[in-house]
Amino acid sequence: MDRGSVPFHAWMILGAAVVAVSSAGAVLQSIDTVPPLLRMSWRLQATSLVLFPFAIIQWNRMDEEIRSNVLLPQNMMIILASGLCLFLHFGTWGWSLVHTSLTHSLLFVTAHPLVFVIGGAIIGRPLLRKQSLGALIGFVGAALALVSVSNDAEVTLLGDLAAFAGAIAIVGYLSAGRELRSWMPLFIYAFPVTLIAGIFLTLSSMMLEGTGFDEISSMSTFGWTDLVWLPAVAYLALGPGLIGHTGINGVLKWLPPIVISVSVLIEPILGTFIGILIGTADYPDYWTLIGGSIIMIGLYLVITAEESEQFDDTEE
Repeated sequence: MDRGSVPFHAWMILGAAVVAVSSAGAVLQSIDTVPPLLRMSWRLQATSLVLFPFAIIQWNRMDEEIRSNVLLPQNMMIILASGLCLFLHFGTWGWSLVHTSLTHSLLFVTAHPLVFVIGGAIIGRPLLRKQSLGALIGFVGAALALVSVSNDAEVTLLGDLAAFAGAIAIVGYLSAGRELRSWMPLFIYAFPVTLIAGIFLTLSSMMLEGTGFDEISSMSTFGWTDLVWLPAVAYLALGPGLIGHTGINGVLKWLPPIVISVSVLIEPILGTFIGILIGTADYPDYWTLIGGSIIMIGLYLVITAEESEQFDDTEE
């Protein structure tokens, strides 16, 4: 794609989407009196309500053949699996936000390109040299960042591992999306997946955190409707939920995935800065800065490996 053919508003949308996605962790940490699973269920409940009318509009505009494909049992199972992966992603990431620093949580939860490389190696898929190098560099950075476990009271090994588990879970979500989004309209896919994840988070919160339907409070299933919490949850639904994720999917019309993937690498840096501004994060320590920088270098190499390999092939 010729860079000159990309309209200016596509870059504006991408910029707004990256800022919106990056702000989610800091805003979620600001809801600090609400249990982690419950606050994540609030976010996805509200996001589902925002996505619902768009899904209805797209459903009414779809032709009968696409509707029939959506309702095929195998595609419904993929949607269910995607929703379960999204539930695991938000559940583990939400827990990590309570048990480690915001910077560490964002660094490890965005490390899913490393998970793709590890998974490919496990199943015997040949790795590009740049991917292997990127993975090695990424793990060196992670090891250095983990030195903060002993230096920073906010950082814990379990919290970092929970964030990385969130990265593993998002791989399943992305793989399902890759399977279905080639033909399925955006909101027809996003709404049921978000709703499924929200339902499982709600049930998990009820079983593990003791939340319920009794009254509107910080321990209530629908407590986000209280004016105390509504502004933050509404922002999470409209900002990271709609502008962020929908914007990123939308600019795929003009920008190649590699540009978007590299742009999202700024999330740990921007998210930490937003957290510092609103008072939910402290300045990262020396080891986090060094290790985090090395992790992002490794992620950059993994993300750009396939593109550079294709370029080399065309040169030969």
